[in-house]
Amino acid sequence: MIRLVVFDAYGTLFDVYSVGTLAESLFPGQGAALSVLWRDKQIEYSRLVSLSDPLNPLGSRHYQSFWDLTRLALQYACQRLQLELTPTRQKQLMDQYSHLDAFPENLEVLQTLQSNGMRCAILSNGSPEMLHSAVNSAGMTGLIDKVLSVDEVRQFKTTPQSYGLVASHYPVDVREVLFVSSNSWDALGATWFGFKSFWVNRQGLPFETLGPRPSHSGNNLKDILPLL
Repeated sequence: MIRLVVFDAYGTLFDVYSVGTLAESLFPGQGAALSVLWRDKQIEYSRLVSLSDPLNPLGSRHYQSFWDLTRLALQYACQRLQLELTPTRQKQLMDQYSHLDAFPENLEVLQTLQSNGMRCAILSNGSPEMLHSAVNSAGMTGLIDKVLSVDEVRQFKTTPQSYGLVASHYPVDVREVLFVSSNSWDALGATWFGFKSFWVNRQGLPFETLGPRPSHSGNNLKDILPLL
């Protein structure tokens, strides 16, 4: 039985590559490349921080908020692509990251889950401020029970401490949680932790060859509804 649905945010509810439209207007011909490299470096930095100090019970001493890592990743990506990132352009791109496009089926799925009495939460690497901005701008306020940020434990996914945040806020067994992510590495980490997992494979990619497959998979969020 599923008693709680927990969504990843970036890539799952919010399109991290939608920032490429603004990037293209600022750097013609480089928008797509910038958005991809920016995202890759953002995730790389989050892993580097957590792996460098994994056992500290107070969280990584090297921890910086996801907002700060996002800004640093943007700076690196622009340097790598030899793009001039002025303070004005940096602010424009960072502001856009707080208001990423939501995937079109989100509201319908969340409304259906709410009408069926299913509790829904977000568990994300994102800092609280950037998550609340994204949720509000997407019109999801009132449809999400809790927005959980790894800021609370100062460890990014896929550490056990990050997934453990769910149990600290909800008195449920891990096997009663359906964790939904479009990031295959996140779906794998959630599976290892003990959650039932759902991989949103929007791009028709092969799953990771490491570890177990997710409990379920589909093309978009609507595919979780038959499971609940």
